Amino acid sequence: MIERISIVGTGLLGTSVGMSLRASGFPGTITGWNRNPEHAQVALKMGAIDSVAPDPLEAARASQVVLLSVPIYATLDFMEKLAPILGSEHLVTDVGSTKRLISEAGTRLYNTPERAAFLPGHPMAGKERGGAALGDANLFRGAVWLFTDDPTAQRSPHSAALVQGWREWVTAMGSKTLDLDPVRHDELVAWVSHLPQFLATALSALLEKEVGDAPELKDVGGRALREMTRLGASPFSMWRDIAYTNTESVQAALEALEQRIAHLRENLRTPELRDEFEQANRFRRE
Repeated sequence: MIERISIVGTGLLGTSVGMSLRASGFPGTITGWNRNPEHAQVALKMGAIDSVAPDPLEAARASQVVLLSVPIYATLDFMEKLAPILGSEHLVTDVGSTKRLISEAGTRLYNTPERAAFLPGHPMAGKERGGAALGDANLFRGAVWLFTDDPTAQRSPHSAALVQGWREWVTAMGSKTLDLDPVRHDELVAWVSHLPQFLATALSALLEKEVGDAPELKDVGGRALREMTRLGASPFSMWRDIAYTNTESVQAALEALEQRIAHLRENLRTPELRDEFEQANRFRRE
């Protein structure tokens, strides 16, 4: 039974996890840490955590489950620091948006009978902006929470029970769980998550350059503009590590999109334009 959870990184996702756990009836204690103490205090005031931890490593040692809710390279750094000080009575999990490097580190550093368990996770939920103040107890309800667990893991019975317990709490928070191979995970999210973000960023940057100073823009731009550029509000700090750790898959998706846009440009006055719309309509119907 999980009774003590430590959240390392009380931004949007970390704070939302704490709030969602409470809303789902989690009865234990939740501690939180953030490199910016003010953000941790916001999470505390919102009821996401019970206390602010002065030291994330000590907080992790005193917990059963450690949730790493920080950027990808920071997650990898914490994994290195936590592995030597945690044991089979601990589970470390994360919410990183790319999984190959994190899963490889998990296999190398964790998941033996003497070591802590590591369960790589990725909730397909979020907002275009981050921060504890935007924490939402319902953020994960109806979302898919992906896991890229190592099928060869040789965990102790205690740590294996913690893995199962955490999966059950993810379900209690309203998420559907799905297991994927980490490489396949990164390929898929490049198409369904990363490509939309980079498309919205490029479109928003283009509009800012070409018509950003037009006084009529707010009147002319309607729902289509708002929907297509909403993700353009996402900050670089949220996406830098994703671009660095999933470069090849994102490049492949962007190149395919470039070819598709070129095809549209070349067929604006041919029947193939209709075919493109019909194919797009089929994707939306399905």
